[in-house]
Amino acid sequence: MTLVLGALTIGLILSVLALGVYISFRIFEFPDITAEGSITLGAAVAAILLVSGVNPFAAMATAFFAGMAAGSVTGVLHAKFKINGLLSGILVMTALYSVNLHVMGKSNVPLLSATTFGNYAEDAARALGMTGSVRLLGWEVSVRDLAIFIAVFGAIVVMGVALDWFFRTHLGTAMRATGDNPQMIRALGVDVGAMMILGLAVSNGLIAVSGALLAQYQGFADVQMGIGMLVWGLASVIIGEALVGVRSLGLSVVGTIMGSVLFRLLVAMALRWGLDPNDLKLITAVFVFCALVLPALLSKLRSRRPQVAHA
Repeated sequence: MTLVLGALTIGLILSVLALGVYISFRIFEFPDITAEGSITLGAAVAAILLVSGVNPFAAMATAFFAGMAAGSVTGVLHAKFKINGLLSGILVMTALYSVNLHVMGKSNVPLLSATTFGNYAEDAARALGMTGSVRLLGWEVSVRDLAIFIAVFGAIVVMGVALDWFFRTHLGTAMRATGDNPQMIRALGVDVGAMMILGLAVSNGLIAVSGALLAQYQGFADVQMGIGMLVWGLASVIIGEALVGVRSLGLSVVGTIMGSVLFRLLVAMALRWGLDPNDLKLITAVFVFCALVLPALLSKLRSRRPQVAHA
């Protein structure tokens, strides 16, 4: 049960990353590679502040703004300097590697002695009279693990609702319209470039928060922790669309969160059954490839069936 609870917690934490990827890839149809640098940036900023004794919530807020700054740079390179979107993200991601090293001062920052959100969650559980371990569905789990899961779950619910609300405001609607039809929204007098910059800023801000949460949960921030995270986020978005479809914004947000959790559970099961951890990134890439190709193949098969039956 501890393995499942840990997988659920990490899945929820990385769902914030998936929501950021959803904004860039689905709302703006922008291939933003900045994500792999932004998640490490969020972890690095939060780790340094936590080690210095800063409140975990203030550290995560600072990480959010740091991620927004990184996303804004990518947006400016694309919108103002007319650099290809993919290349803009690659440039910023490459630069962020050095920035993250400067922020941390070294390649790895441990958080074992720092006060994290996990300590706050555990203190809240103790205040309610929960200590040691509890039985959950017949399994023994530690109060700390359960408290962290509940705290992360609550935070993700708040973020999901806030994101859904934001994209239903006038500003959020303009951003969504920019991704759907930039020519139309430009004709209405909206600055498409500014909307793109703001969208990428929000996207990378969320991704940085995911990094800050992940670093606190794992107990360290590492300069290499962002490698392959973009594929993870994309896989979560694809799984979410397969689960709930793309009928509405609210369902898309819920589906993305569900996709991240389900994908993490699948990874945990694969590792439990003996998958070599060195093959994890390869398996993830293959899975995303299959998820991208299978819908088109299935639609072709469905379109051919009536013709075969008529013949």
